[in-house]
Amino acid sequence: MRYTTEDGGRLNNFAIEPKMYKAEPPTQAQKRNYIILGIGAVALLGGLLVVAASVS
Repeated sequence: MRYTTEDGGRLNNFAIEPKMYKAEPPTQAQKRNYIILGIGAVALLGGLLVVAASVS
């Protein structure tokens, strides 16, 4: 386990911070996939609403 030693000899256990990285913007293929998934989600919700309305 990693720890830090402070002045006076005290040991402190702190979480190790992960390396930071810059987020990259989505590619054209990823944007297209997001749009397709969004359309599919809207269609699924619309279908569920139609089924719920027809059953009730």
